[in-house]
Amino acid sequence: MQKRAIQRGRPTGATTFEVAPALAFGAVVRALRTEDGIAQEMLAHLAGIERSHIGKIERGEHMPTLVLVLKIARALGRSAGELMLETEARLPKEWHQPQVKG
Repeated sequence: MQKRAIQRGRPTGATTFEVAPALAFGAVVRALRTEDGIAQEMLAHLAGIERSHIGKIERGEHMPTLVLVLKIARALGRSAGELMLETEARLPKEWHQPQVKG
């Protein structure tokens, strides 16, 4: 059995990578972190993940799993729902239009 290549920014089992949500979520994390005066290294420590991973998330290079979203939210002293609402607000307008099913 051939091993599947690891693809940057994709959680295990993911077959696609949507750039817009990754960029929006990363921008939210960075904005909240800097607003609170927290260094990347401290946020990573509080969330229990590597600092380089936080950097990838903030740059939109990695789409975090639900577990990571929850850990980051807790480390920022906010709910995952707050992070998602802020992320939705930063998405391009085409993400806010309903999809027509045929």
